[in-house]
Amino acid sequence: MQLFYREFGKPGHQPLIILHGLFGMSDNWVSIGRRIADENYHVFIPDQRNHGRSGHSNIHNYEAMVDDLYEFLEEKEFEKITLLGHSMGGKTAMQFTVDYPERVMKMIVADISPAASLHGDNHKSIISALLELDLSRYDDRQEAVDAMKSIIANDRLRQFLQKNLYWKDRANLGWRINLEAVRDNLPEIFRAVDSTGPINLPVFFLRGGASDYVQDAHIPEIRKMFPQAIVRTLDAASHWLHAEQPDAFIKEVLYFLNPV
Repeated sequence: MQLFYREFGKPGHQPLIILHGLFGMSDNWVSIGRRIADENYHVFIPDQRNHGRSGHSNIHNYEAMVDDLYEFLEEKEFEKITLLGHSMGGKTAMQFTVDYPERVMKMIVADISPAASLHGDNHKSIISALLELDLSRYDDRQEAVDAMKSIIANDRLRQFLQKNLYWKDRANLGWRINLEAVRDNLPEIFRAVDSTGPINLPVFFLRGGASDYVQDAHIPEIRKMFPQAIVRTLDAASHWLHAEQPDAFIKEVLYFLNPV
């Protein structure tokens, strides 16, 4: 699938691909992408399938997202890349690294483990709430945003989700994310990463101290799959650690990429 992407930095520098998480898009990572590009990286931030400005499909699983990434690398003629992925993007990065270890120099995974996750039911309720919102009733985008307050109580989550709201044309609002496809494929999104053996590459897992996506019990499994894995924690950060603590997040990422 052809992926929309944003690009920062200069050709010739080490290519680094950032993969956003569920409900996200490349827009969410622009400031971080620019700052990493300033450290002599050529940064690309694609919208994964069914998200942002990339194409929609009823297929949404890690096999397909890995294939999309592989096609992207072939199109750009990149032999080896550095990967940074958050949540769903982190699992895409892990699966790609398992499938094509020869194409990866280093990998950074933000607040997700390779294990199956139990968060799918919560996301299913979020999607159901968004689908029940009748966007045809609203002539003003702010009215739709205000209506979301009654169905999504968490301010941070609501602000994150409303970035998907856009004008399909001058009269009709829509969702950039393909909500139906994501809903129908939630078991695939939250399943474990498939691996047949250890991957001996430099890998960095950065988790939020206030998040339960990467638990202490997951660390042995992480190190079994990625024996060189470093696991660190941003205290008090939630699942969206890069948005809550961008300076600390970038500092950790750059230290891993360019150790002193």
